[in-house]
Amino acid sequence: MNTSEEIEQLEKVFLSRGANPSQAKIMARQLSKRADQWVEERGMSRLEALKKLMEIVIAGREGVVPNDFSGTSAEPDAGGKDI
Repeated sequence: MNTSEEIEQLEKVFLSRGANPSQAKIMARQLSKRADQWVEERGMSRLEALKKLMEIVIAGREGVVPNDFSGTSAEPDAGGKDI
């Protein structure tokens, strides 16, 4: 499967999960680009990167933070202001 076919498949997944067509296209492209970055940065296969990223997206859509997610915290700082 080439990249454009892959993006089309990802768009279909996002559409099936309730995204509008323009959102689905943007998210598919972003996810594909991020997968490329993970291949370079983490030395994983493209399939493995896509699988993990989709797991994060699906979990996030359901309001769940994966245990191994290394995002930044949205907790307020000591001054009580959001960071």
